[in-house]
Amino acid sequence: MARRPGAPAAYGEEFTFVSPLVKYLLFFFNMLFWVISMVMVAVGVYARLMKHAEAALACVAVDPAILLIVVGILMFLLTFCGCIGSLRENICLLQTFSLCLTIVFLLQLAAGVLGFVFSDKARGKVSEIINNAIVHYRDDLDLQNLIDFGQKKFSCCGGISYKDWSLNMYFNCSEDNPSRERCSVPYSCCLPTPNQAVINTMCGQGMQALDYLEASKVIYTNGCIDKLVNWIHSNLFFLGGIALGLAIPQLVGILLSQILVNQIKDQIKLQLYNQQHRADPWY
Repeated sequence: MARRPGAPAAYGEEFTFVSPLVKYLLFFFNMLFWVISMVMVAVGVYARLMKHAEAALACVAVDPAILLIVVGILMFLLTFCGCIGSLRENICLLQTFSLCLTIVFLLQLAAGVLGFVFSDKARGKVSEIINNAIVHYRDDLDLQNLIDFGQKKFSCCGGISYKDWSLNMYFNCSEDNPSRERCSVPYSCCLPTPNQAVINTMCGQGMQALDYLEASKVIYTNGCIDKLVNWIHSNLFFLGGIALGLAIPQLVGILLSQILVNQIKDQIKLQLYNQQHRADPWY
């Protein structure tokens, strides 16, 4: 049938603006992180259940398992919107996914900028977190392993100095402390001994009672905060690469979701146009 002069060109009934490449690329992109999020939640829940109930409740704020669970749940919900939205071509879910991902990206960017601009306040917050972790050192095995790893990695002891371990009730130097670890520091503070077959976990015994010069012959006396700051300054390119590696998937997700949303909107317009002009004798 002849087409009315001036009418827009008609597309076939099977034509679609929605690109299968964009659609399924976004789907599998979200599916990958969806699976990762479930693994994170499972590991976090398992680690949480394996702990003693009283010890677990005592150190909720500094529990790595809680961090895994929270991040995993948020990632699960976010990638769920992306998976279902792309598969079902649902604009509402795709826009929710894109908006949330944009907010996460902007929050990370703002945190990095504020941490750089207000470095003194950021340093104080880090000190507060480390001191809180020292207090709960014996309450949580995961936290204990994390602190030991950090002190070995950065060759440090405590937050500001090795005497910060008096914040812990077991290592406190007060006379009325009945602990056998009174005035000591964890073994991870000790200087490494070459060719040592068995780790001496009591090497930090009584170290807080010694002055810096004497203690430095056996343990690390510098705090971990200064060591951490120095490490950050020495590895800016490495940290920048990590930041870029985190940002690229987020930007790719935002870009793909917006492209798919625009394609779906064009497809809806095409369907409406075809419905309106299907009965037109000049169409």
